[in-house]
Amino acid sequence: MELAPVVDLVRDAVTGFLQSLGLPAFVIDMVLALISASLIAGFMAVLALAFVWVERKVSAHIQNRLGPMRVGWHGVLQTLADALKLLQKEDIRPAAADRWIWWWAPAVSFIAVFAAFIAVPFGEGLVVRDFNIGVIYIVAITTFGVISMLMAGWGSNNKYSLLGGFRSAAQVVSYEVPMILAILSVVMVAGSLSMMSIVQAQEGTMLGFIPNWFIFRHFPFGLIAFIVFMIAGTAETNRTPFDLPEAESELVAGFATEYSGMKYAMFYLAEYSAMYVMAAMGTVLFLGGWHGPFLPSWLWFAAKTVLLVCVLIWFRWTFPRLRVDQLMELSWKFLIPVAFINLLAVGLWSVL
Repeated sequence: MELAPVVDLVRDAVTGFLQSLGLPAFVIDMVLALISASLIAGFMAVLALAFVWVERKVSAHIQNRLGPMRVGWHGVLQTLADALKLLQKEDIRPAAADRWIWWWAPAVSFIAVFAAFIAVPFGEGLVVRDFNIGVIYIVAITTFGVISMLMAGWGSNNKYSLLGGFRSAAQVVSYEVPMILAILSVVMVAGSLSMMSIVQAQEGTMLGFIPNWFIFRHFPFGLIAFIVFMIAGTAETNRTPFDLPEAESELVAGFATEYSGMKYAMFYLAEYSAMYVMAAMGTVLFLGGWHGPFLPSWLWFAAKTVLLVCVLIWFRWTFPRLRVDQLMELSWKFLIPVAFINLLAVGLWSVL
């Protein structure tokens, strides 16, 4: 069953009810926007709780152990219990911290990812707003995550936190370049920056049986672009082996060292939600979005996105953390040249 017609019916019903009350159009728009925002926030919360549990179980199986088993079936309620614990913990602020910068850092981290969900198409017709520059919008809005880490590092008045904040700035600036080059190779072929249009450009099959996804298009250049995107996306979301901003072994917890309670949890809510956004972008750009046989479009999109999230989790529990110099060399000396050459090859193939 497709969800888009159901969503349209609900929206039309709510709009009709509000109009019957005699409310002006701008108030109706605000109410609809508030409902959409509440649904996205709830989805993010459930998503983060689910992914924390999945990561614990996946890492446990990789390490040949059980993981959480006691709270709920197979420990499924463990992350909910942890969230309730963090909500009740005392909110401690360092005496020498810059109060407002320190306070706003986790909020900015959450808001940046929250805003990115607006342009994510969860299925055919299932998008809050289909911007004609949707790809640029998501890349730009998620960059505010690095600003939140800089705010946390500076506002905490802690040398470990400050180093973590500076690392995050250098890391995001370095890895945004190859990621954007990989995205451009798709945008050139699709001829659009709209997320919906990019998915629609991957409809059908090649040679009668190969899905017309960009990962298979112009082989092997589409595959190379996908690999570059996944590596850069892992670095953008501060996931291992690129978790230098919070490296526990040398920086205690990096930018998050001086945070406790719900403020600490908000950083990880943003991290796991950003991981979903990055996987959703990978699905839209390279894996055909919601296209697939038999199943509803939203189910195909969810399956592909969760698969990419599991790949990111697999990375974390397989590869050791890089040193800072190795992190920079991988981007500037390897990924950027490869992404540039690949972009030129896709352009030549498209022209010829």
